Amino acid sequence: MYSRHVQVLAAVLVLATVAVLGGCKGGRQAEPDIQFMGYDARYSTKPDFARLEHRYPLGDTVESRQELARITPKYLGHLDQEKVDQIYARLTAGPIPDGPYDGDLFLPEGSTGKVRAAEIIGGLKGLVVRFKARKLEALGRILWKGKVFYRDQMVLRNRIEDLAILAPLIDGPLGDIPKIDVDRKDAWLMFPARLYCGQSLLDGRRESLIIDYAFSDEIAGYRERPDFLATRRGFAVRDEIRMIRPGFYLGRAYLDRVFVLNFTLYNKEIADAGLDQWLTAGSPAEECSVGSQRLAVASVAH
Repeated sequence: MYSRHVQVLAAVLVLATVAVLGGCKGGRQAEPDIQFMGYDARYSTKPDFARLEHRYPLGDTVESRQELARITPKYLGHLDQEKVDQIYARLTAGPIPDGPYDGDLFLPEGSTGKVRAAEIIGGLKGLVVRFKARKLEALGRILWKGKVFYRDQMVLRNRIEDLAILAPLIDGPLGDIPKIDVDRKDAWLMFPARLYCGQSLLDGRRESLIIDYAFSDEIAGYRERPDFLATRRGFAVRDEIRMIRPGFYLGRAYLDRVFVLNFTLYNKEIADAGLDQWLTAGSPAEECSVGSQRLAVASVAH
């Protein structure tokens, strides 16, 4: 059995695994003028996503795409969870990514005290962890640097830059773990996952791109420790993402189908190359279902 020290490391590792936030770099720019429907703390006041999209659609006009183009991780990190959800619900999955994406997790503005995920993990496997929200963010940034999509295989692997803190969880020689060089920095590739289009756990009107770790043990290169922690025998990690703009994706991370974290993924090369065409012509070819509401809007627009 794991020692308590290793259990805590395992819990933190999985939290870092499930979400990586895109590190968009660049000069200061005006914040986007994104419209939201009103709400308060009561769940009953949360707006219906279909009505929200009918009133304040995103991505269907040049003007609204210009606002999406101004969204940054910093902007998202200053929103409360309801506003993050309202943005996500109006996005589509976009094209399936390929290649490396930078990342780092984020929690909604106003998250205080113990992270909700700590309580969830305790219920899943009896592992009790108590981490402050900002401490979790900081540790996630140290451990996790992004993901690599292998589109032709429909699999994904996660990038770790520093294995020192994870060493107690890893079996076999560390030198056997495959590596990737991104921006002249080495990263180890671990925690494989399947990619497929599937129903969003937040918004069932259209599909998201699902990053599913449940059966990772069937993927080539799987290593029992620590990769099993993300599988059906561990924390049952499941992510889903939708595209904000080419090269930039907003995602949601779940443990055993319970939402725990927001994240974004960012590839600067793809973002720079595809921005102008996307602003003019709209979303590149969709590979997941956009739902009947988006199809109806597109039909009216044309």
